[in-house]
Amino acid sequence: MNDQQSVTSQRQNRTKEHLKLALIELIKEKGYHSVSVKDIVNYAAYNRSTFYVHYQDKIELAKDLLDSMLQGLEDSVGKPYVAGHKVYTAKLNASSFNIVTYIYVHRNFFELIKYEDTLPGLLTRFPQTILKIYQEFFIFETINNIPVNMDYFKRYTAYGFYGLLLKWITNDFKETQNEFIQEVTDLTKTHIYSLEYIKK
Repeated sequence: MNDQQSVTSQRQNRTKEHLKLALIELIKEKGYHSVSVKDIVNYAAYNRSTFYVHYQDKIELAKDLLDSMLQGLEDSVGKPYVAGHKVYTAKLNASSFNIVTYIYVHRNFFELIKYEDTLPGLLTRFPQTILKIYQEFFIFETINNIPVNMDYFKRYTAYGFYGLLLKWITNDFKETQNEFIQEVTDLTKTHIYSLEYIKK
């Protein structure tokens, strides 16, 4: 990629980010189904032709927003871990929960779960992504190696974690990141002895 292509790509990405931000703010203001392409371009200070260079319609923009944010959520998880290296929960710390930092940094987006007429798919795909992370990215060892149905165990743990995230977000992040992570860490130690990150 030459310099000109790089500049063009950066400008296109910036435009798309502005359109996504506009959609987020407008959903909070008036609800997803009331938002039009005209509303989005007016809010983002672009013209309609610019919008249609990037997206076919509002639905495609909404899908790109959801897909990119949840992909970012997946990608954030492995950053503190070395693949194949076992980590004991007794030694977990704030950096072990990079997923929490990602959600807090992007809280403007994740706050959309509080709204009734919100981004289509968010309320189902957010918890499904948490479950996918538990199912596909980690191997868990239970306390005292207690034998359990690991599929059930991962579902139980993933949806429990999602429930805590939901509470944290809907309470407007009243607890600091470190306070929230400490609560999650304390709970994790009650049923998980170790974890191993396995996603490449």
